[in-house]
Amino acid sequence: MDDVVLRGPLIADGTGAPAYQADVGIKDGVISSIGNGVSATRSIDADGLVLAPGFIDMHSHSDLRVLAEPDHLAKVSQGVTTEVLGQDGLSYAPVNDEVLATLRGQLAGWNDDPPGFDWNWRSVGEYLDRLDQGIAVNAAYLVPQGTLRMLVVGWDDRRPTESEMDTMRSVLAQSLAEGAMGMSSGLTYTPGMYADTSELVRLCEVVGQHNGFYSPHHRSYGAGALEAYAEMVDVSKRSGCALHLAHATMNFPVNKGKAPELLALLDDAMANGADISLDTYPYLPGATYLSALLPSWATEGGPERALARLSDVDTRERIRAEIEETGSDGCHGVPVDWDSIEINGVRNERNAHLVGSSVLQSASRLGRAPGDLYFDVLVDERMGTSCLMHVGHEENVQAIMKHPAHTGGSDGLLVGDRPHPRAWGTFPRYFARYVRELGVLSLEECVEHLTGRAAKRLRLTDRGLVREGYAADLVLFDPATIADTATFDEPRQQAAGIPYVFCNGVTVIDDGTATGSLPGHSLRSRP
Repeated sequence: MDDVVLRGPLIADGTGAPAYQADVGIKDGVISSIGNGVSATRSIDADGLVLAPGFIDMHSHSDLRVLAEPDHLAKVSQGVTTEVLGQDGLSYAPVNDEVLATLRGQLAGWNDDPPGFDWNWRSVGEYLDRLDQGIAVNAAYLVPQGTLRMLVVGWDDRRPTESEMDTMRSVLAQSLAEGAMGMSSGLTYTPGMYADTSELVRLCEVVGQHNGFYSPHHRSYGAGALEAYAEMVDVSKRSGCALHLAHATMNFPVNKGKAPELLALLDDAMANGADISLDTYPYLPGATYLSALLPSWATEGGPERALARLSDVDTRERIRAEIEETGSDGCHGVPVDWDSIEINGVRNERNAHLVGSSVLQSASRLGRAPGDLYFDVLVDERMGTSCLMHVGHEENVQAIMKHPAHTGGSDGLLVGDRPHPRAWGTFPRYFARYVRELGVLSLEECVEHLTGRAAKRLRLTDRGLVREGYAADLVLFDPATIADTATFDEPRQQAAGIPYVFCNGVTVIDDGTATGSLPGHSLRSRP
């Protein structure tokens, strides 16, 4: 007798094949049977519901929240059962004490710095062991190239010595052997952005040798975006490493309507044998920490030296001119539009009045120049502030999500006063807006993008499909009512129309309510 039987759901199995109706049994954490006549200890009436594999968030920033709040309602409530952490080249392993202390401040706008939190790891293997102590979802990890460079080279804008290069490759190899599934980069974030193409190739050679993949946030999503994508394709070709393009969008006014040019570039590379996939989120605005807009030279040497530069009148004016007039590399080579930059999270209560308004709106209200307000906030908050960037284009979003290499990623930040709603709404939004409302994808296509296709990139041989013997990572949803309810004003809202979610066969959402169960664990690369 099975532990649970799901009676009569419409099964979208993750392959893209037409959905079909059948009972599904779960026993000992796996899908034990598919067919009629299944008997079990518990029976759930799933008539009228769609059964899909649990959704895989290919680009997540839950590195700390999944530990600090392991019930992880933001993700399990939208049907996510696997997340990929260590994104954008910046995360918390591998580190030493000094690097960890720096990252805790630098990434506070992404992940907070929880008081009393136990930072009892330094290596990738130790971090994965910490995940195994109990979380609500499964989690894979990418070695963050910026953190790796910080650990070995420091914050200097220079090429590594040959000895340093050897050390980076060695630490990377060890991290992959400990279970990381690949490497990420954040090439508009310091110090990762100081790496040139040849340095990335040499690191990706190691990733390819370990059967991993490279997931870059490339050098520009604005001016020079196509050239930045082409560089990543070249890195993949020269290194022999599979490529997964993180949040593969075409943003800012200069890229309106240019998604077909990106897709043509990728199609040509894949036709010539390249192994490429990508992820996107179904929203227009992006999100990051506010200091990301600074030019790279202004943050060389680390956060303390950056704060000193921001406190110097002449240096501040040089930075302002670059951000506002020529376009800094931190702002994707595009002169900033202060009305498109919305502060959505601060650490100090005295700055709470800035949340929910653009820098321009707040500056106008206070009778100040927007650049001066921006600098003062960074100094006062010690750069621990987050922002939304209203720079996307709907036609680009739709064109890219239809591509056969596409998967889903929330890129969701879970902290701040008003985090981007994608952290709570990405996966139901795909079905509510782009399947049911607009018909951009069919139900089966959408499920495949968010499950089987992502599992293939992660080389998971027992997840991502509704198939006997596979792990019972499953989501039951109502195709007529599934919807994102999270908004920019009220971002922490549980999705509608998702009554049941199972992770490793354990119910984490039961009749719409979180159970608090923690059946998830790390998913490690296999030699």
